[in-house]
Amino acid sequence: MNWKSAFYASLTCVFLFSCGNKKKSENSKPNHLTQEGNSKELATKTASTLTINPIEHATMVLEKNGTVVYIDPVGGAEKFESYKMPNYILITDIHGDHLNVETLSGLSLDDVKIIAPSAVAEKLPEDLKGKTIVLNNGDTEQLNTELSVNAIPMYNLREEALKFHEKGRGNGYVLNWIDERIYISGDTEDIPEMRNLKNIDKAFVCMNLPYTMPVASAAAAVTDFEPTVVYPYHYRGTQGLSDIEEFKRLVLAEKPNIEVNFLNWYPAQ
Repeated sequence: MNWKSAFYASLTCVFLFSCGNKKKSENSKPNHLTQEGNSKELATKTASTLTINPIEHATMVLEKNGTVVYIDPVGGAEKFESYKMPNYILITDIHGDHLNVETLSGLSLDDVKIIAPSAVAEKLPEDLKGKTIVLNNGDTEQLNTELSVNAIPMYNLREEALKFHEKGRGNGYVLNWIDERIYISGDTEDIPEMRNLKNIDKAFVCMNLPYTMPVASAAAAVTDFEPTVVYPYHYRGTQGLSDIEEFKRLVLAEKPNIEVNFLNWYPAQ
């Protein structure tokens, strides 16, 4: 082969190698764009923040992505004047710190659904019964496309406290709300149904004597089901307020990964 033939042969090899690399790069480009597009799409599905408004004791207002839920509204309709009207009201039990017909009747409930166990529904006037979805222990209801609710048992275990909350009468609730599972204990002790909960993001756990459970029992239950965040609530009993600092100490001693947050449930005290 003379020098001219060798020169043109080498040029041909360089050209073919260059074209091959160009085709490979162009073929990979659409895959890269597809991945980037998926990432942008996922980034738009951001988590909505849960707003928690403690009213008093067992009563709270929750809001997430435009949906408002009242938990055990009592104390008079005037307590809720600064809050949006609810889309849903969850009632846990028949006792006066959870169910107050006068408060319910004073609220604007034109397009509201009440979720309650049958023991509560039986005590409602006819106009409120017509707005009520009855859920008993173990029942589930899809309230809208972003929110469903599971009725969880709540009851006493200690012999001296069995008279306060019998099994099957009241409900705790787990709210499956967009990207979170939120547990509201209602009046209960550290029952197996609480200890066996899974994947709870936020938990509201009671601890008042003599009606529910001691601080140590509440802490032991929480370290069993390991919510991401726990809020002690419903902690005023006949002897005053339970020691929530002790609750926090006990929880963190066993499971330091659990976040224990305090809210102002008793503003007058």
